[in-house]
Amino acid sequence: MSDGQWWFCLKHMRVEPDRGCPDKDRMGPYASEQEAAGALQRAADRNKAWDEADLDDD
Repeated sequence: MSDGQWWFCLKHMRVEPDRGCPDKDRMGPYASEQEAAGALQRAADRNKAWDEADLDDD
């Protein structure tokens, strides 16, 4: 079992424990499996917020 670190694998589109695909193919580490599962949504939300902030600067 993992020592508390979880990753989201971009190659397989799934959550993995510490032992898994190479880090270059993963997002993380995260403290929990649930946090890792939300990695793509969190990244999308941040990207949207940054894009909106860029538009506000124009």
